Amino acid sequence: MQVRDNTEAQLRAENEELKRRLAALQAGHEHHHGHAHARKRPAKGVLIAIGLLLIAITVAGFFAGYVPHQKLQNELVADAKNQDAAAPRVNVTVAERSSGKSELVLPGNIQAITEAPVLARASGYIKARLVDIGDRVKEGQLLAEIDAPELDQQVKQANASVEQAKAALDQASANLIQGQTNEKLYKATADRWKSLVQKGAVSKQENDNYQAQYEAQIATVQALEKAVNAAKSNVGAAEANLARLTNMRGYVQVRAPFAGVITQRNVDVGALVNDGSTLLYRIAQTGKLRTYVNVPQADAVAVHVGQAAKLTFADLPARVFNGTVSRTANALDPGSRTLLVEVQVDNSAGLLMPGMYANVNFTTPRAEPPIVIKGDALVVRANGPQVAVVQPDQTVHFQVVTLGRDYGDKIEVLSGLKQGDELVINPGDNIQEHVKVNPVLIAAAAKK
Repeated sequence: MQVRDNTEAQLRAENEELKRRLAALQAGHEHHHGHAHARKRPAKGVLIAIGLLLIAITVAGFFAGYVPHQKLQNELVADAKNQDAAAPRVNVTVAERSSGKSELVLPGNIQAITEAPVLARASGYIKARLVDIGDRVKEGQLLAEIDAPELDQQVKQANASVEQAKAALDQASANLIQGQTNEKLYKATADRWKSLVQKGAVSKQENDNYQAQYEAQIATVQALEKAVNAAKSNVGAAEANLARLTNMRGYVQVRAPFAGVITQRNVDVGALVNDGSTLLYRIAQTGKLRTYVNVPQADAVAVHVGQAAKLTFADLPARVFNGTVSRTANALDPGSRTLLVEVQVDNSAGLLMPGMYANVNFTTPRAEPPIVIKGDALVVRANGPQVAVVQPDQTVHFQVVTLGRDYGDKIEVLSGLKQGDELVINPGDNIQEHVKVNPVLIAAAAKK
């Protein structure tokens, strides 16, 4: 190539020298034109010969310089085309390390912090209904009244039973007093006859009779004492039954167990209700709500009590509610392998309602952020997920990787790659192991 360039330069120099001589001859001819007779003009044949020589030199220079140069350029273009055909062009992306914080978004169900059913504690008919669904009530507020005539009769019967038990107690106490008096009399008689028998004034048989009567009277007094105790117990039982029925009669007025909102009403005026089985209302405390979230096993260790969380709702796109992890189950569900987490959120504004669907966002720090790649770079084969890595010599190597969290368009890689690796996007069937490629870099994987 260098020899051809030198030859072409030499020919061009000779051509310029001939042109210069021809110009000098023409200038001399014009200078001496006024002295036509002094000098003789060059012959016409000489001029023609010089022109032909110039043409020959120009043509020789063209074939000796330009034609080989153009041929060499065509060969280089052909070689480049062949090289492009041999090394297919592929789009590649760069594997990057994700950010130091991880965002985990999970669905959750909103529930009231406290919710309770209000059941009837007295049987009867609804006399008055004072609240309805959606009403906000205070603790102890009257919700409904029950008409319970049978309960009133039971209270009267219980009162009579108390009086009857007290009368029986009085009778048993009187019998005990009588028995104790007789016991003293029998004791004095027995002592007297015992003294007489010692003096030999009476027979021993008669003394034994009086001694036996005294001992029998002692047993009778003990029995009467037991009877008095039993009568006292009967009085206590009757009074307890009366107190129970009296308290039951107090339940004819149904009151709110705590401040909240009525979320359900099942009865109306005139409805028959039964003790302990009829649901009257359902009340919920909505000043603070709780959200239950099922966290996958891979992220369970990153969620802890006291951690901040953000709640978003499709119905409230412009609002973000701040919550806090209040408690966790500290055990995985064996069926779903998830950790049950409770997140409490303030609802003093009353914008949230129990039963709503929420997206709960947990932000957790990462000590060793994983590699993030584009989802299009992943190849799933029989021996596991792989990526086509472009080596420094522009050959392809299919590397087996361990996957982490899937973000849809991006995927975490826990092992198998390092930061800065170039990966082929959507490798076709012509991209095989150790194939040489022509990589074209596109946008890298954005950090997550």
